[in-house]
Amino acid sequence: MNFRKVFLVAALSIPMMVSAQYSDKAPDNWFHLDATSDGFSGVSTEKMYKELSGKKANTVIVAVIDSGVDAEHEDLKDVMWVNAKEIPGNGIDDDKNGYIDDIHGWNFIGGKDGKNVHHDLLEITRLYRDYDKQFKNKSEDDLSKKEKKKYKQYKEMEEIIKEKQEENAGNAMLYGGLLNAVNAIELAIGKDNITKKDLENFESDDPMIARAAAILASNIIEKGSTINDFKKQLEGGVEHFTNQVEYYYNPEFNPRAIVGDNYKDTYQKNYGNNDVEGPDAGHGTHVAGIIAASRGNGIGMDGIANNVKIMSIRTVPDGDERDKDVANAIIYAVDNGAKVINMSFGKGYSYDKNAVDKAVKYAAKKDVLLVHAAGNSNQDNDNTNNFPNDKYQKKGLFKPKMAENWLEIGALSWKKGEDAPANFSNYGKENVDVFSPGVDIYSTTPNNKYEHFNGTSMAAPVTAGIAAVIRGYYPKLTAEQVKDVIMRSAVKQNQKVKVPGSDKKVSFSDLCRTGGTVNAYKAIQMANKVKGKNKKAKITGTTGTSGGSGSGSDKKPGRA
Repeated sequence: MNFRKVFLVAALSIPMMVSAQYSDKAPDNWFHLDATSDGFSGVSTEKMYKELSGKKANTVIVAVIDSGVDAEHEDLKDVMWVNAKEIPGNGIDDDKNGYIDDIHGWNFIGGKDGKNVHHDLLEITRLYRDYDKQFKNKSEDDLSKKEKKKYKQYKEMEEIIKEKQEENAGNAMLYGGLLNAVNAIELAIGKDNITKKDLENFESDDPMIARAAAILASNIIEKGSTINDFKKQLEGGVEHFTNQVEYYYNPEFNPRAIVGDNYKDTYQKNYGNNDVEGPDAGHGTHVAGIIAASRGNGIGMDGIANNVKIMSIRTVPDGDERDKDVANAIIYAVDNGAKVINMSFGKGYSYDKNAVDKAVKYAAKKDVLLVHAAGNSNQDNDNTNNFPNDKYQKKGLFKPKMAENWLEIGALSWKKGEDAPANFSNYGKENVDVFSPGVDIYSTTPNNKYEHFNGTSMAAPVTAGIAAVIRGYYPKLTAEQVKDVIMRSAVKQNQKVKVPGSDKKVSFSDLCRTGGTVNAYKAIQMANKVKGKNKKAKITGTTGTSGGSGSGSDKKPGRA
């Protein structure tokens, strides 16, 4: 699932779908700023470019595996990757790569007829549906020992899905009722600009309407918001919870027919279409802008990297991405020249991790760096499943156990001190590498718009942009070396901080491997001192993930 905006619980125990609010606000460009000179713990982008003054960079292709990218956006159209070997619109696979008219990338969740998957199930629901075919109407007494283990998982999933359906249906009804109540209040008061006093004097015998008036008075109007803002929040809540019921946790829903592939054939290629934007490209467009929105053009905002072309690979629906599509997206990116791949998505269950692992190994052999968002559930990734990840499922005696070309990124707030980690960010002393700006990030959204989003989804592309700068200005450095440079140059955070989602205070080193935050300026300084090596060589004294340096075939992943 692409990690969309983070939402907070609002007043009166109603799970309001509102964007995170703070008592003060950071500048739109805070993630570029420098802690010493600007007072905000950004990544020192401008300071980095002063350090690079006079140097030339190679162009680096960065693949954005996401919900889609608006390739015509005013701040992205000049930085989109163009497949020069394809003739646009002729319906022919000119470059013989198996994908027709793939001008800016590819869409693995679309059909040949041009239709696209918008919503999809969560992986837990897809797995439950498969188990249901196997175990429905069966007794545990009739099962083998091996089957009983799966049966237990099946019943656990069944309970979770049932609870989620009931919970989300109730919340959708609550939001819908409150929205109707707010409309009734507006009608009854009969004014365009309703004040706090109007609401305090308003009376109704209907408990829902009275409750809505109280919420508006005490939690919305006095915070400087408007009734229209509140209505948008309620409408967003109705949509969110309804989608959970109708799509995420609905075993009867199956959009895969749109794609028209043989879904059980994990290693099938060449399905999908060339629509790299799709029906809901807000998330992917925002990610792309953080990495590479045109710098210095006087409009919108500036991305991190000035030497990048964005390849859009649409793979992530509103729901959980599928392992088959993720694996094929990684392979497509590698085969078409990407040197950095951003992956701002994740889920709690995996259908075919081995397929994704093979694609990750293929990327490692081709010297491609993968940057992955850690997730927004304020959970400890050391103790909770989070897919995809850098741990290989099949671990042979002499085979690598982990991906050395993988960076796992937590989200940093612009706040200082104990509030520095974003309160939604996943963390992990072993399984999260470093933190990066991910709160109130201003970037591109479809139709030439710009918005503030929150999430590790935003933190990952900040890091991916820095990685792309290093790969462009220091092209002899391998993916592993770039990862090592980013980790070793991380700014140590020595203060005690709140564990995301709680008031417990720990050392920042308990939240990630480096105990620090990414910094473009320091990374470039360190990259300047590193000599390029054979891609199988390692740098000594790293803080990077331990494990083998990689072995095995560099052939494209296929059947085991």
